[in-house]
Amino acid sequence: MRTSLIETEQIEAHLLQLSAPGDALVFEAKLLLNADLCEKLQWQMETYSIAKMYGRNQLKQEIDAVHQKLFSENQYKSFSQKIRSFFIKR
Repeated sequence: MRTSLIETEQIEAHLLQLSAPGDALVFEAKLLLNADLCEKLQWQMETYSIAKMYGRNQLKQEIDAVHQKLFSENQYKSFSQKIRSFFIKR
């Protein structure tokens, strides 16, 4: 189990570009020699991609909720009008 933890840490350091240049070179050589390690790297990249997409979707939902609140509630009407005035052709 300790080996897999070390391997995971090396994959993460490689993906986040945290490795020293020499360590990065050794890791890249290991990738060429070890198909299993290469597959693990691909899965970790996919995991990061999914997490990033999830984070973006969450942020978009939060921004949409703020937008709805600012442009639909009466207490923010003056703010809403001020913002809309920037986009009116003069």
